[in-house]
Amino acid sequence: MSDIHIRTEGRAGRITLQRPDALNAMTYDMCLAIEAAMDRWRSDAGIDLVMLDAEGDRAFCSGGDIAELYRTGKQGDYAYGQKFWADEYRLNHKIFHYPKPVVSFLQGFTMGGGVGIGCHGSHRIVGESSQIAMPECGIGLIPDVGGSLMLALAPGRLGEYLGTTGARMGAGDAIYAGFADLFIPEDQWETVKAALLDGGDIEAAVASFAQTAPDSPMRAMQNEIDSHFHGASLGDVQTTLRHDESDFARSTLKLMTRNSPLSMACTIEALHRLRGPSLTLEKALDLEYRFTARAMEHGDFIEGIRAAIIDKDRSPKWQFADRDVPGVAVSKMLQPLGKAALTL
Repeated sequence: MSDIHIRTEGRAGRITLQRPDALNAMTYDMCLAIEAAMDRWRSDAGIDLVMLDAEGDRAFCSGGDIAELYRTGKQGDYAYGQKFWADEYRLNHKIFHYPKPVVSFLQGFTMGGGVGIGCHGSHRIVGESSQIAMPECGIGLIPDVGGSLMLALAPGRLGEYLGTTGARMGAGDAIYAGFADLFIPEDQWETVKAALLDGGDIEAAVASFAQTAPDSPMRAMQNEIDSHFHGASLGDVQTTLRHDESDFARSTLKLMTRNSPLSMACTIEALHRLRGPSLTLEKALDLEYRFTARAMEHGDFIEGIRAAIIDKDRSPKWQFADRDVPGVAVSKMLQPLGKAALTL
């Protein structure tokens, strides 16, 4: 497959995304190919670790290739999207629980579906160019691919901030928020990869190159984030932001005005439901799938893709354009799916 290069090198199973002109956006076939390779390597005694990287310097993976989702959804075929998301989430789950180390090199943009394959492994490496985000509310989805797990575990109310604004995290922010583990300068990545291919002590090989991460601007913003995003609903958050004339409040509201109100409201509710001692990836994926399975028919997904990708007018006509999302609408999108629930 020209979009992806899957092979074994030394003691590693290697997966390299090869769509640099498309910011390495992941197609359905790429998703299935990654899963098949990881299934093969799981019990292969000759494979000590899995390495995930990508061609080009602009992106590890900017997300899923959503053109086909839009085409089928416009035709009223919601089953394709539901199968796509279910299969993608199954892969995310396998990476998270993989019995061998999974090392990912996250240069440039790592967003949406890229987070799903790059940020659930055991060793998540970022560098100077890394920009990690969960911008799904901008296309009428909610942070998914298991991303809601990391958002729920992020310090304070940082998860609500990242999920509703789609704000981008540099290397320091990503490590602070729990989306990455190690900062290694990118001019050393090829040397790190070569060391990993030789086998031996993986922890020592990676740690010997790690450096102190850059400062995290979001850590410095934590008190402001917590003071504005502690509310029980999107309405609460918007009210506190609107009554604050600070630069933080103004810039945050500006980011949120681009996104689907329904998606943001469901994101906040989902994180509130997940946060706590019983949080698991399985719970996160189940809740995410309740939304995505309904996103084409009842949510803003089709309109969000039209405005961002198809017509590119950047003027989506969202439901609840007055930004007042009733609780019943949130409950409808997140209610259990019964027999159609996600199976992993």
